[in-house]
Amino acid sequence: MKMVKRIPAAWLRMMLPVVLLTGAIASAQPVTVGNVANSRKDSTGMPVNDPAADKLKADRAEKEKRIKEAEEQSRISSADVSQTATLDLPAGTPAFITDSLDTYVLRGMKQWEIPGLAIVIVKDGKVILSKGFGQRAMNSPEPVDENTLFIIASNTKLFTGTDLALLEYQKKISLNDKVTKYLPWFRLYDSSSTRLATIRDMLSHRIGLKTFQGDFTFWNSSLPKDSIIWKMRHLKPSGEFRQDYGYCNSGFVVAGRILEKVSGKSWEAFTIENILTPLGMDNTWMNTANILRYGNVAFPHNNLYGPLEIIPFDKIDNMGPATSMVSNVKDLAKWIQFQLDSGKHKGRQIIPWEVLQKTRDINILTGSRKSPFYPTHFRGYGLGLYSTDYNGRQVYWHTGGAFGHVTNVCFIPEEKLGIAILTNNDNQSFFEALRYQVLDAYLNVAYTNRSDFQWNFFSQNKKSTDDAVAALNARADKKNTPEIKLSDFTGTFYNTVYGKITISLRGTQLLCRFQQHPELIAVMDYMDKNEFRIKYSNHGYGIHPAKFTIQNGKPFSVQIQANEFVETDAYLFIRDPKAKPVK
Repeated sequence: MKMVKRIPAAWLRMMLPVVLLTGAIASAQPVTVGNVANSRKDSTGMPVNDPAADKLKADRAEKEKRIKEAEEQSRISSADVSQTATLDLPAGTPAFITDSLDTYVLRGMKQWEIPGLAIVIVKDGKVILSKGFGQRAMNSPEPVDENTLFIIASNTKLFTGTDLALLEYQKKISLNDKVTKYLPWFRLYDSSSTRLATIRDMLSHRIGLKTFQGDFTFWNSSLPKDSIIWKMRHLKPSGEFRQDYGYCNSGFVVAGRILEKVSGKSWEAFTIENILTPLGMDNTWMNTANILRYGNVAFPHNNLYGPLEIIPFDKIDNMGPATSMVSNVKDLAKWIQFQLDSGKHKGRQIIPWEVLQKTRDINILTGSRKSPFYPTHFRGYGLGLYSTDYNGRQVYWHTGGAFGHVTNVCFIPEEKLGIAILTNNDNQSFFEALRYQVLDAYLNVAYTNRSDFQWNFFSQNKKSTDDAVAALNARADKKNTPEIKLSDFTGTFYNTVYGKITISLRGTQLLCRFQQHPELIAVMDYMDKNEFRIKYSNHGYGIHPAKFTIQNGKPFSVQIQANEFVETDAYLFIRDPKAKPVK
């Protein structure tokens, strides 16, 4: 957050809006979606029965029927813009919304290579616009509409923060309770932080870790939730506990596990029972696995390391409380209305107002200097929610990023205004530019084309990425021969946080397989100086150098890196497991 990243997509998973506001622009397991009972696992990875969740299965058939009906209705939409969900705009709606929005969006989607986008705007208690643009998948006639599902990733966090704040309101926990009260085996890197760490700390990104630290190990991995929590003890902090902000997905996994201990229900079942069902969010799902069964789903795309292409859906249910929810703008409109109406839905109090207040209270400042580009001064984080000032109004928001999907949800209670934007290309800043453009229109900020402004920064960073990849390709294309046998680079290498990788020989290339990511393979081509170009089977992970060190004429260690969208730091893997390497 405190520096410009080389790769634009690196921080779109969560951090982009924070940095945009400071002017430093640059670059969150296979179970059935909604099958709450099968989504829980213990520390061995075995399913845990959940009677409360089993009860929810009875509603599935009816829900699927409604979804199929909605999908059939969506086929009425045109190929580019879904007309069926465009409502009559009320008098006083800004001219940008009434006259320019469609043109602005379609132009931006073309420029930023976004196949599909959905947007909803809520004003004065009503949904005034809810529509889709483009396609669910490139080169496909299937349109995006208000019912199209996207992985909302870190927009999951406010649901989890609300869950825990509700438990405190019910006097079942205190947010200041120590984590070890509920998880006695929980450890952080040092004993003082372990002893002091509270539920609030887990939900506020203030335990001293770097942003996304550990996520190369956790994201898309086969690790169960308890194993993620266990491995947090190996994450060496670079910052100070409760002083330095560092975005921490695993902290929300801890909070979700505590929720389960206290409530006796899975995180999924608790959230469905207390939030989704009362709000009528019937087409919102708690997990990403088997997402395509619902039909009206936006496919993930990426063009960071080459032409636009469809990439695999993330499987991030093991990090559920941080990032696994799936939704659409029609359902998110209900979530926004609930937030703007102080916890009410259709006049009925669903969640006490005091609970929502608790999620919005700032627990750590993420910035306090005036932005040179935006009318804002401070930024802070509550319980799964950012807060800032914007032209004299208090704005609450969060973004979410999974591979191929980046999204935002934003609401301004003083203006009775809310916005959600969902997109299916993760290598772009347009989803945030559009949000700011809508904010500017409603909050009387002088017009600036936010998309063009951000494109300038994006283009610079894209050139830097393209040049770096071209340099790696040029070195690999020389077909140099290493000074030692290629087969000597093979074997098993270990990292304390991650576990092991296995490198094998395939002709003139090496293949790297990852213990915690059985579906991920990396191809390694020799360049020079004991350094290889590494390309991942999931292209979202990127193209990077992999450097071996040599001891006594044999490869002793290798440094492996992935796209900063996953984690910034490289991992050092060594051949001797007794050496206990750290990142």
